[in-house]
Amino acid sequence: MIDRACLGILTFASVLPGAWAYFAPRFFYDAFPGLGLSWLPQLGPYNEHFVKDVGAMFLALAVLSVIALRHADDGRSSRMAGAVWLVFNVLHFGYHVTMLHMYEPLDQVLNVIVLGALIVVSVPLVVPPRRGSSGS
Repeated sequence: MIDRACLGILTFASVLPGAWAYFAPRFFYDAFPGLGLSWLPQLGPYNEHFVKDVGAMFLALAVLSVIALRHADDGRSSRMAGAVWLVFNVLHFGYHVTMLHMYEPLDQVLNVIVLGALIVVSVPLVVPPRRGSSGS
């Protein structure tokens, strides 16, 4: 059950920015994460190729998550997807915490909360289930 919930959250967390970045790269760059906030211009100039590549990567992670969700009962797919997500999320978080000085306090806090939460959601997928538990 926990695997399915975590994979569902990660799928949702990758489809939205992935499609937005790939299909509307300039709007994504200017307006991500939305709700009147803008986190990308502070990090450097717009580059369509880079933004579309980020979108493609997020969409690929969404596909990985959907496949793992489809096969969550075997546990192996969830562990593999969790490991991939955990590496990405830890490295992504690590970069962004070094860039917090570029943001206003609210944006700093939101960056840490959102990116930290994605790590927290990834960890249960990697941790082997206890004996007698399917983990799915």
